[in-house]
Amino acid sequence: MPSYNTSGSNEALQVKRELPVGAPDQNIGWGSDVIAEMLRRLEIPFIALNPGASYRGLHDSLVNYLGNEKPQMLMCLHEEYAVSIAHGYSKATGKAMAVALHSNVGLMHGSMAIFNAFADRVPMLVLGATGPVDATLRRPWVDWLHTAQDQGALVRNFIKWDDQPASIEAIPESISRAWKLTNMTPSAPVYVCLDAAIQEEATAADFTMPDFTRTQPAAPSRPARDSVIKAVEKLSAANNIVILYGRGARTGSAMQHRVKLAEKLGAKMMTDLKSGVMVPTDHPLHVGAPFNKLPPTHRKVLQQADLILSVGWIDLGGLLQQAFDKSYPEKAIIHAGQDMVLHNGWGKEHFALAPIDIELVGDPDAAVSDLLTEIQDWPQRSLPETSTTQPPAHSDNALSLRDIASALKIATGDDPVTFAALARGWPFDLWPMRHPLDYLGKDGGGGIGSGPGLVIGAALALHQSNRLT
Repeated sequence: MPSYNTSGSNEALQVKRELPVGAPDQNIGWGSDVIAEMLRRLEIPFIALNPGASYRGLHDSLVNYLGNEKPQMLMCLHEEYAVSIAHGYSKATGKAMAVALHSNVGLMHGSMAIFNAFADRVPMLVLGATGPVDATLRRPWVDWLHTAQDQGALVRNFIKWDDQPASIEAIPESISRAWKLTNMTPSAPVYVCLDAAIQEEATAADFTMPDFTRTQPAAPSRPARDSVIKAVEKLSAANNIVILYGRGARTGSAMQHRVKLAEKLGAKMMTDLKSGVMVPTDHPLHVGAPFNKLPPTHRKVLQQADLILSVGWIDLGGLLQQAFDKSYPEKAIIHAGQDMVLHNGWGKEHFALAPIDIELVGDPDAAVSDLLTEIQDWPQRSLPETSTTQPPAHSDNALSLRDIASALKIATGDDPVTFAALARGWPFDLWPMRHPLDYLGKDGGGGIGSGPGLVIGAALALHQSNRLT
């Protein structure tokens, strides 16, 4: 785990790595070596795990073939934390990390955290394992208990894809496909179940690793241009636009594009507490604080709008119900996103069906970029003045979030801080969020106990920066 430097300097944090005795064996001699080699070729930095016999072959290869490097093993005491660490890492980086779960029992333990990651739409490569599928190779009792006919069925309803390769030769393609799918938007975890017997099977003398350089994840999809043109026509006719910023890339350039779009349109911006920082919370066009349940002040702003532009908003239908008393609002609604391609009916995370006049089906950030391209020649709108009114002081003796924020701000000084999660009611007026990594949003699915893993994963992702997590 990261060893924290508390001296106040900006020296990068260091992650210590345990080294195996002796030099790693560079020969791909076993099925498990093939798995390990794929992880290295995919440049996966870490794999969180709780050791189990069903993937003892892979564990052996991570140590004796890779030397516990690229990926480096992160020892966890519970599978939920292994998954939530990978979840936090992905929230901070936008990239997938690997997880190894022992057999059906480990998958059962990790399933709630996988659901969180699925609901949060983050990429993640989950490697599972089963006892020998060939019954003649199973040890009495334990291998029978830890073998499942269709192990992926335990989580298939809340992952993007799963597979169980039936030979050494099938492993590279399975992992490569999983990696491609999890890293394509909309992202979600994928699961590859590995047969214990195949892991410990020797490779053929003529075995060679396939070349998967031409199977990389595709770029985010863009909305149809005719839909973008129709959206621009609607926007040009509107006088009071509100932009709802939901899920999006956690990068400086993506944030700048979102702000620029609002400034070009003279549009008010609202953000979701579940999504993290998509635009600076103290920008003159940002309405109040990020919220989970629609506040009365925000409700009034939405009711006064003549056009609502939703960009990756998580529950547009539910928000409109809160704002307009479950009736269809008589105003133009544009929505950018492609979350609907993951909806399978098992869960109801598709939320209420929203009335949409123009749908920009594609990556939300790509939609922002395309809209900006079409309106780049529009005149720049003047921005409203930023309020200088000081928030009221806390008057009673009860400890509040305002007290905690004030004390924490004094304690951290000028050091940049990343919040892996925040409670409702956080005083954004005291502590505004201006950087995409200042606050990473909620856990996605409301699963209990997610906080410690998320903060460890985020800290791991940011260990080479000077950020406190």
